[in-house]
Formats: sequence, C-alpha cells, structure tokens
Amino acid sequence: MSGECSTKADAAKLACEIEARLKKNGGPFLGGDAPSAEDAEMFKKLLGSENSEIARWAKHIESFSEEERKGWRPANAGPTKAERKAAFAAGEGQGLKVVAKKDAPAEKAHEDCLKNMPEHPNFPHREVEVGEMWAKIDAFQTSLKQSEGKPVFTFYDGPPFATGLPHYGHILAGTIKDIVCRWAHQTGHHVERRFGWDCHGLPIEFEIEKEHGIKSSHDVMKIGIKQYNKYCRDIVMKFASEWETTVTRMGRWIDFKNDYKTMNLSYMESVWWVFSQLWEKKLVYRGYKVMPYSIGCTTVLSNFEANMNYKQVSDPSVVVTFPWLQDESISFLAWTTTPWTLPSNLLLCVNPTLKYVLIEDAETKKKYILAEARLVQAYPKLPKLKPKDPKPFTVLEEYVGKDLVGREYKPLFNFFERKKKDGCFKIVCDNYVTSDSGTGIVHQAPGFGEDDYRVCLENGVITKDEEVPCPVDNNGCFTNEVPTWEGVMVKDADKAIQKELKDSGRLLSAGSIVHDYPFCWRSEKPLIYKTVASWFVNVTQIKEDLVRNNKETYWVPEAVQVGRFNNWLENARDWAVSRNRYWGTPLPVWVSEDYKQMVCMESVEMLEKLTGQKITDIHRDSIDDLTIPDPRGAEYPPLKRIPEVFDCWFESGSMPYAQSHYPFENKEKFADGFPADFIAEGIDQTRGWFYTLLVLSTAIFNKPPFKNLIVNGLVLASDGQKMSKRKRNYPPPTEVVDKYGADSLRLYLINSPVVKGQDLKFNEENVKKVVKDVLLPLYNSLNFFTINYNRLIISGETFSADVPISNTMDRWITAESQRLIKDVRSEMEAYHLYTVVPLVLKWVDNLTNCYLRMNRKRMKGNLGLEDQKASLATLFNILMVTAKVMSAFTPFMAEQIFQQLKQLVPEAEKVDSVHYLMVPDVPKTFDAEVIRKVERLQKVCVMVRTIRDRKGLGNRKPLREVIVVHSDAEFISDVEEMAEYVKEETNCFELSCTTKEEQYVIVSAEGDPKALGKKFGKEASAIKTAILEDAVNVATEVMKGGKVTVCGQELTADDIKLVRSFKENVTKHETFTDGETLVMCDVTQDEEVIVSGTAREVIAKVQQLRKRAGLDMTDKVKVFYTTEDEIFAKAFETKLEMIESALQSTVKPLSEKTTEELIAEQVIEEPPLTLVLTRA
Repeated sequence: MSGECSTKADAAKLACEIEARLKKNGGPFLGGDAPSAEDAEMFKKLLGSENSEIARWAKHIESFSEEERKGWRPANAGPTKAERKAAFAAGEGQGLKVVAKKDAPAEKAHEDCLKNMPEHPNFPHREVEVGEMWAKIDAFQTSLKQSEGKPVFTFYDGPPFATGLPHYGHILAGTIKDIVCRWAHQTGHHVERRFGWDCHGLPIEFEIEKEHGIKSSHDVMKIGIKQYNKYCRDIVMKFASEWETTVTRMGRWIDFKNDYKTMNLSYMESVWWVFSQLWEKKLVYRGYKVMPYSIGCTTVLSNFEANMNYKQVSDPSVVVTFPWLQDESISFLAWTTTPWTLPSNLLLCVNPTLKYVLIEDAETKKKYILAEARLVQAYPKLPKLKPKDPKPFTVLEEYVGKDLVGREYKPLFNFFERKKKDGCFKIVCDNYVTSDSGTGIVHQAPGFGEDDYRVCLENGVITKDEEVPCPVDNNGCFTNEVPTWEGVMVKDADKAIQKELKDSGRLLSAGSIVHDYPFCWRSEKPLIYKTVASWFVNVTQIKEDLVRNNKETYWVPEAVQVGRFNNWLENARDWAVSRNRYWGTPLPVWVSEDYKQMVCMESVEMLEKLTGQKITDIHRDSIDDLTIPDPRGAEYPPLKRIPEVFDCWFESGSMPYAQSHYPFENKEKFADGFPADFIAEGIDQTRGWFYTLLVLSTAIFNKPPFKNLIVNGLVLASDGQKMSKRKRNYPPPTEVVDKYGADSLRLYLINSPVVKGQDLKFNEENVKKVVKDVLLPLYNSLNFFTINYNRLIISGETFSADVPISNTMDRWITAESQRLIKDVRSEMEAYHLYTVVPLVLKWVDNLTNCYLRMNRKRMKGNLGLEDQKASLATLFNILMVTAKVMSAFTPFMAEQIFQQLKQLVPEAEKVDSVHYLMVPDVPKTFDAEVIRKVERLQKVCVMVRTIRDRKGLGNRKPLREVIVVHSDAEFISDVEEMAEYVKEETNCFELSCTTKEEQYVIVSAEGDPKALGKKFGKEASAIKTAILEDAVNVATEVMKGGKVTVCGQELTADDIKLVRSFKENVTKHETFTDGETLVMCDVTQDEEVIVSGTAREVIAKVQQLRKRAGLDMTDKVKVFYTTEDEIFAKAFETKLEMIESALQSTVKPLSEKTTEELIAEQVIEEPPLTLVLTRA
C-alpha cells in the first residue's frame, strides 16, 4: 500500500486498512504481520505532521518484536481513551475533511487589540515566564520599596537545614507564609521577608560523619575539632541553590540575598546575649540529670526532641530474682525491658499501699514475692485457667508494700558492691510504682532512669553532687566499671547479660515485648536515658508566665494551642540546652576547675577585653583554648571555657533577636516589630520551635514572641504512610509543579485539612483537579473577554471600563465580587486560609457557569452594542477584582490576568505587576437584593437540571413548560423578574410561577424533635405523635397565624416542620421539591420541541467543526448544509434565525455555495447531514 496522505481522513483510512489486515492474519491487536517497509515509510512521513495523533501507533509496530506484540491488547478490546480522543480529534468515522487548519492565534488585527491567547494554555510554562518577568523587574524588592512607611507587619521565618532538598512539608509551610505575607503587603503593610538557614547541630554533623566515616567521639578527636568543623562548614549550604530555585518556582517572595545564618558571628553573638540574660536572671544552672541520650549522635537531647520520633520495637522482657538475704529461699521478682541496666542496680522499689504476696511454685517449690495484681507476669497462662484447674502456686503470706521496706537482697553483680555502705541493695517504696505492668517491684538504676535517680536520691544512696553509677560512655558502650562487657554497645549486651543471669540461676523468665520506644530524630537509632552533667534553663520557674503568655497568642487551629501546647507547658520540665558536640554556638561560660568561679560572656567585645585578643570567630576551634583571669586573683589558675555547645533549638529560638544582631544593632527596629505579627510551621514544631521561642521571649521580656500562628499538619503519601524516598511512594514536588504549575499545588495544599493542623494524604489527581476547577475556567474567562473585546475594537468601536451598571446580571456579579472581597478579607483576618479556596471555587463557578453562560450573547454583541459594551466592561472589572483578590493565593495566574488586561486599566493602576496593587477595600454596602434574586434563579435552574438528569434529557432538548411554585410571594416575584434568564438556562418554552401551592401540593406538618424535646421534655413524644395524626390541619394553622395548640401546649413555627408533597393528580409533569420550592417540568417531546432541540444540535455540530478546524471566535465563516433528514430540514427551515444568531454566521443550503474558499467539511451518515465551512 502506498500513496499520499494529505488529510487526517486519508491518514485514518490508511491506518484502518493496515489494522484490518493485521487482524485478518489472526494475531492479537497489532500482532500478526508487521507492516511492509513501504507502509512504515508512509507512516514515518506522517509523524510530526498534523496527522501524528493518528500515526503515532505506527511507531510501536517497528519498536517491538513480534513476540512482544503478542502481549498487546486483544483485537476485541476496543479503542483506549487516548485512541478515542485521537480519533475524535481527527474526525475518524465522521466524514471529516479539514482543508485549511488554523493552528496558531493570529497577530493583533488592530493596535488597540489585546494579545491573542492560546486556546490550550500551558500553565507551568506560563508561570516560568512570569517568574522571569518578576526577576527582570526585581518585583519583590520593588514592592518592598513601594511599601516603605506603611504600618510594619513582622514575620519570622523558621530556619530550615540546607542539607537536604525541600519536601512537601517545606513547600506547604512556605506557601502558607507567602500567602499571609503577600496578603499583608496588599492590604497596606510593609512586610520584610528574610530567609534563614539553620547551620549548626546534629543534622549537619550527622551528614559529615556519614561522609567521612566518623563513628564515635574518639574519631573526632583523632582528626581534631578544627578539621571536623571545617567539614561541617563546607556542607552547610550544600543544597542552598536548589532551595532558592524551588522556593522561587513556587511563587514565594522572600529575600535570599539578605538571609541570616545561625553560623554567622553576628547571629552567634546575639545567642550569647540571650543566654547571658537568662544567666543574669539566675535561670541557668548546671546539674546532673537523667536525660534522653542519642548514641548515634553522642549527645544529650532535650525532652521535646525525645518525643519527636517514637517507633514500635521488640525489646527483651525479663523477670529476674533478687534473693532476700535473711532467707535466700525467698526471692523478690523484678521485671525489666532493659537488661543492660541491671549491672547498675542499686535498689528495688515497691508501692507502699499495693498488696504483695509470698507464693510457692507448685512445680519447683521455689518461693517468690511480687504484687498480687501482677501474678500474671510470672504465670502468663493464669488468666486462661478454669475454676477447677489446679493453681500453679500456693499463696503463703500477704503484705502491703510498706511492710517490705528495708529488707536487703543479694545483688545481681558485684560491680558496685562499694555502694552497699551507702545503704544500697534493699527494698524502698514510692508511689510511682504501679500494678499496670511488670511485677509491682521495679529495679532502680539511678544512672539510667529519671524516677530511679529521684528514688535513690530521696533514700540517700546517692547525692546531688556525686557522679552516680553510670558505666556507659558517650558512644553508648560499657566502661571499665563493668569489665565483663567493657567496650560493648549496651543494646548489644542484652543477650549476653541474660545468659549470665541464666547461668547464675537469677533469670526466672525471658521473652520479648512490642512497645513504643523513642528514637533519635536525626540518627534514627534508639535513645537511652543516662545521667549526664548538663546546663539547664530553669523552665519550671517561669511555667506560669509561659501558660499566661500562650493565652495571649492566636493559633489556627486553636485546639493545638489550648490542647497539646498548653498541656506541654503545664508539664514543662527544665530545658537541657547544652550538647556535647562540636559544630554549634559554644556556651559562653568560663569556669574554674572546681566550678566555684563562673563567668558568662554577653558579647564578643567582653571576651576580647578579658582575653586581650581580637575575635573574628567564636566556634569551638577558635575559642576553646582561650582563657580568662580568675576574678579571685592571679594566684588562681585562669578560667577555661566549658566544652559544650548550644542545642540548635536554643539557636533557632533566639532567631527574633539574632537575625538582626540585637541588641548590638537595630534596637529601634526590633522594638517596633516585636512580638512578630505572624509565624507558621508544622505541628511537629509544637514542642520544638514554637516552644523555644516562647521560653526565651518569656524569660527575657515576659512577652509572647508572636501574635498569630498557623500550625499545619503533616503531608503523607497517598496510602497514609510517611513519604519515603526509598519507597518512592509520592511524586517529587518538582514533577508535580512541572505538570500542573505552582498555583494549582498552592491551592490544593491550602484547601486541605493540613492547614487545620491535620494530616493530608497527598493525591496528585486533586492537584490536577484544581487546574480543571479554578485555573482553566479563569483562563477561559480571560480568553473570552479578549476575543470579544478584540471583536469590538476591530469593528471600529471603543471600550470604556467605567460605565453605569443597570443590567441585573451585571449588578449581580458586581455585588458578588464585593461580597468576595468582604468574605476573603474577613477569613484572612482570622488566618483561615482553608475557608478561602471554597470561596474562590464558588466565585469561579458564579463567574463562569452562571454569569458568562447567561451573558455570552450580550458580550458577543447579539443583543446590541450598548449591552455588549456594558457586559464587557463588567467582565473586565470583575477579572481585575479577581486578579487582585487572588494575587496572594495564585500569584502567577493573577499576574497573567493583569498583564493581559494591563493596557485597559486606569493610569493609576498601570504598574509593572499586579502585586504592586492593593486588595480592594470592603464596600460599605453591596446589593443584597440582586444577590437574593440570582440565588433563587440558580436554585430553580438546579432543580430543573435534577429533573432532566432523572429523565435522561440533555440540556439541548427543550422543555415545553416549567412551573415554579412557592408560598412566598417575594420568591415568585424574584423568579418572574429573572424569567428570561431562567428560560434560557433551562431551555424551556414557557415559565409559569405561582404562590397557589394548594393547586399542586399538600402541606403537612411534622414536629421538630430537637425543638420539642428542649421545650417539653418527656411530653415531646406524645406531642409529635399528635401532630402527625392531624398533620394537614396543624400545617394550615401554623401558616395562618404562626401558632397552633397541640395536646394543650402552644406551638410556634419554630417547633414545626412543614412538608410539601405533590398531589396524586399532578401527573402531566415531572416534579421535584426541596421541601419549600416546587418545580414541575413538562417533558413532552412533541414535534415542535424536537425540532427546537435539533436546531441546538446543529449549532453544537458547527461549533465542533469550527474547533477541529482550529478557528477562533473572531474568524468569520459561512455555513452550508445539506440533509435528507426531515427533522433536520425542518430545523433549518423554522429555526434558521436562531441558528444564525447563535453562530453569528450565514447558514445556507449547500446548493447555494459558489466560489467561497473551503475550510472544513463533515459528512455525517446518521442522520444524513453534511456541513461545510467556508471563508466569509
């Protein structure tokens, strides 16, 4: 087969013939014989041309072997969606022939015309162009200069680490921040926005330790702190450029050039000042405490860090015997999930009031003491025993816990036998012991448990000043105090310890337990708890102030503030702010060897004065060797700096002061902007940044650090799991933006539960839906205005946006725009971002599916020139309002609307960017009456549509009559006033409206259960029954006078529900009611109705043909037809004026065509109809 394919129809025919031949050969679809070389060459010529959609499958025939093709879709599977779409575009099987396709928009036909817009927009591509335009005009900085002198709106940006790429959590928080800051700017404020970087701490150190194979503090000492910190400094800004690219691409305006970094000297000096303020207020102390400790990062963590990463794990579950020294045939039983703590045991603790029993095991005859309520721990099968089954033990004696106090027991090991002289290895009591788990007897290792430490301290076996038994080094390995397992990682020693206990006869049982256990949020290794010397902020001393200051702030959602955060504050513990690490801001404390002399530096200048050296860097490698004189005199050794650095949370909590080098610079600026007007981060910062900000601002100024806060939830994968690069269970953010654009992702995120502090299961399809529901309708509205504005200008007319508004629909959409401004302003004042998108969706629906649909004829000029100018002026003003209101939410789309319309705006608004314009003020009043009327119009149309859907009648098929029934005369008057719009929208011949509902319906009454119950209590049920028994009369009385007496009780309209149902004789019409409004439709399809519907079908077919020919609305054509179908012929004969008016083209029989240039032709076989388009 060979030949030339000049049209899509030819290409389709060729494709079909080859496909048919392949099927005849018996193979599956596209199986069997491969096409000939001649056929393949023919298809190659087609590829890349307008026929590529038809020919594309030919590529695959050559790309796959015959064996591979056997697995392809069977011949009887039917076309795929993509194939059907391609076939439709090509007009396959529809007799389509396009001679002169118009692919690209024409250039301006007049200098005053607006730039033509592509029919099919590429939103991501256009966003990139807008971003380039912003960069070219330096839009962000220009907007800041323009707002100087306006009221300041202060925003604090929490610093992220630049050691990883931004993920959806960062994009979400960044979007929230950008929207609020843009809105503040465009409502008359000056809003500085500086990006910040968290440069210190575990995230950085963890990365370089992986890279350089550093596994312990010994490895650090080998290379030296100077080299270690150099490694850290080198990777701090590893992904900074990627961050800037992603953040900028998302449309966020923030200053990267004037950013702050926590590793800068100015920032670190302010951190020193913050600490010195706490020092002066005596809110800092050094102490020994049992703290969460990260083996992976070799440092203590704060309590809130320890709560950030719990996981379910399987740990040992062992019961150990402790023989009573007075009678070693009796043993106390203790249970633990951390066998590695047993070598450090010093005491056993019971509950003073709990009941304990001495039992004898029926099989071994051994005797044990444990809590009666916890016998199941020793005998797990106990709950399953039947009453007649023999018990596995005999109870010999009973005690209460306090009776056991003072009894001594035999230690498990002799590692700390020296402590016996201090009163160790005996029974003590404390109320923290419960009967919820274990044996009711808890072993005490003060080096590894907070309660253990407290109990041992209270019982005098340890003191505050001594280093308690804690035989575990910084790397989580046993020290030489436990020589048997010296150098072994504690968790790795569990099995060996259990074996030792079993061999010595001290292990009663061993198993496992699955429970939640804290892991290091950075290294992902399990935490341990150990006693360490740390520097603490005395948070408990300012706890009441924290709670009070929290109440002075405004949170969205409020539940997080009054629930999780308030509870955390009320139970706040002292904050361990020191870390035994290297890359961080060093604690500015110099001490004597005995810690009796301590000096806290408040500035670099103070350190320079005391050391006599010029200081340019205050990281550990620069100042660790610096000493200062002992204030007691020269006879004393100089003071040395303590080795610890600050917790990076302390640094980020100092951000309000340190970002501006306060108080060394910018004192007045800081005072004017503190507390911040707004901050926002994820819910994981509740015990992180939000907490540290509040602690430091309360400690220094006794003020909250911010006024308003939005807490976002977590973005999860679509299956509800955490997003994981390894699992690849989410689409990369850059791919989503490249597909759908940043505006769509922004709107999707803020329209989800995640902005209310809840979790979001990310769904890419819903991002795509935003394009369909918001961006595309707005684009099409803008394009529609452009086309009809250009048509007006080309005709020689002028345009003015400032015209009086008299048309009802123009008044309505204007009033709706004013209501939009009012509602969005109101919601943004409340920081309710999640309620804005529903308002936008409703607005877009009103604009596109109501206003434009009902006014297309006016804008095209079908109803006269003045009406055309008025409607276009209204649409222009509405689009400008849309651009201004939505500029904070969809900055790219708003810019596109503005740039398209820019030449038409008043001189005062002819600026370079829409983001230089302010959001319109809330109007004092807006036309509530016209809004009510159109809402009632919409309600009737929706009810008619419901009837159509129920009967399967498309909107092109006319209805002979629609009857609207309502008891409210005002409702009927409103619908009658909008009658022409109702008839047009519902496609009906006649519209009848009446308040005489008795002709069509029966009105009956029902009691309102809630109202009756509240008023009459137990009598409500009898009253409700009585109402139902006389439902029609009760309804009549209520409608007459608003009151009725039932069961001796006076009821009002608030106690009654009126129910309307159609009478049985109303059979001619299809009916629908919502309980108040009744709609009836005559769906009879007689000849007149069918012909009218056929005329609409002709209009639709011509419009489709224009579209396939690549024509736009400004292209003038002539339409010719021929048909042998009686109904189509009658439609052309009787409805010609309607068809020509809708198409704005002459429509004539094909026999009258002469020399006009052919554009497109379509021959339809059933019903027989030929349509031809020619140049006008």
